[in-house]
Amino acid sequence: MPNVIWQPQRKQGAFMRRPEYECLYGGAAGGGKSDALLAEALRQVPVPHYRAIILRKTYPQLSELIDRSRAIYQPAFPQARYNQTEHFWQFPSGAKIYFGSMQHTKDRINYQGKRYDFIAFDELTHFTWDEYSYMFSRNRPSGPGTRVYIRATTNPGGIGHGWVKSRFILPSPPLTPIWEDYQVVGADGKAIQLRRNRVFVPATVFDNQRLLDNDPMYLANLAMMPEAERNALLYGSWDSFDGQVFTEWRNDPAHYQDQRFTHVIDPFQVPAHWRIFRGFDFGYAKPFSVGWFAVDENGKIYHIKEYYGCNGTPNKGVMMEPTQIASEIRRIEQEDPMLKGRKIVGIADPSIFDESRGESVARMMERSPNFVYWMGADNTRIPGKMQYHYRLAFDKDGDCMFQVFHTCKHFVRTIPDLVYDEKHVEDINTEQEDHIYDMCRYVFMEHPIAPRKNVLVKPLPDDPLDLCERSGNALFFRV
Repeated sequence: MPNVIWQPQRKQGAFMRRPEYECLYGGAAGGGKSDALLAEALRQVPVPHYRAIILRKTYPQLSELIDRSRAIYQPAFPQARYNQTEHFWQFPSGAKIYFGSMQHTKDRINYQGKRYDFIAFDELTHFTWDEYSYMFSRNRPSGPGTRVYIRATTNPGGIGHGWVKSRFILPSPPLTPIWEDYQVVGADGKAIQLRRNRVFVPATVFDNQRLLDNDPMYLANLAMMPEAERNALLYGSWDSFDGQVFTEWRNDPAHYQDQRFTHVIDPFQVPAHWRIFRGFDFGYAKPFSVGWFAVDENGKIYHIKEYYGCNGTPNKGVMMEPTQIASEIRRIEQEDPMLKGRKIVGIADPSIFDESRGESVARMMERSPNFVYWMGADNTRIPGKMQYHYRLAFDKDGDCMFQVFHTCKHFVRTIPDLVYDEKHVEDINTEQEDHIYDMCRYVFMEHPIAPRKNVLVKPLPDDPLDLCERSGNALFFRV
């Protein structure tokens, strides 16, 4: 009977059989992610010119992965050797599997001019989109006959949580391929139509029976963690995770109409006497963000409309000049029924008034024919972040001091995914897609409120003291 060094479990096998160009595996702790990645890298080692690379964010994070590779690679290929200096395995055929890191985005140029048939990212949410997408250009055959593709594993959380969720989790259900079409103009001027696909294969500790057999109490370890970390690492939830800034955030479609215990709500007709404010965070290569806010008699703020300058790629702007943005703002405010005829006060990042390098952004936007005016915002960061916390806090009745129309899709997409900065631990990480966050922060600082405690108790689904309930247009009473 042959000596089996390693054999995939059911979910690991499902991951390793996927034909898509990109595949993300995991989403929770203990799913056997690293083993599956190491084993997948071995698939083509009989090919002499095969080259693979497995990446972690920093080199120290690779140490456990390298140690595990010794336990798998050396017994399976006794003649294989690990080069400690260059960090790669060389196999008897001549094939190589490298271990690399990309601590800073600028480190991606270390891979310029190199090519790898197989590229793998361990803990993908530790990487930015720029770092991940750059490696597409390095993913090309080292010679004839190899398969060229990308694989990744991860848990929720980290600086890349937002873009990974948007790319792999939200577009389609797990195990369902996500297709994208691309058009490239060839040397002859003719358009070439191309397609790529990707997929998400979920896994949790319940898919790793070997781990549970060896340590049945590992489940207890995960269960003892705080709620956000437990939901992410035990169940693979992408809505709560370690490092999340706004743990108060709730998006519950069941309560979009009654507006209880949810920050996202259905749009409604804004009363004529409510004040309207417009926030602005300028961006050119990065996205710009414009948002309109209604303030009621009690100082509660509603985010009612957004205009976001993103080109569809995470954290990439549309490179519009200030006058172009102002022209579109003017058009929106003249045509939108919620805004038409209203007095609107503009609040913006003070940097748009900077004239040290020529005409300021603010000056360009207020010129004829647009006449879009701004006031400089209070840009203090930590007090601004705290205003988010105060306004997102629910009271015992499920009400809060800030809600957003579900039509403001980019706000709903980006705010809950923000994480803390590892160096400035009270502030958010500014390498994320934080432009809507900043824009909204300026408006909050124009209307600061006192601290409010977040009441996490939700109403019972069937309150025995609630004697009436509604079904459609009918009202039923229990006796």
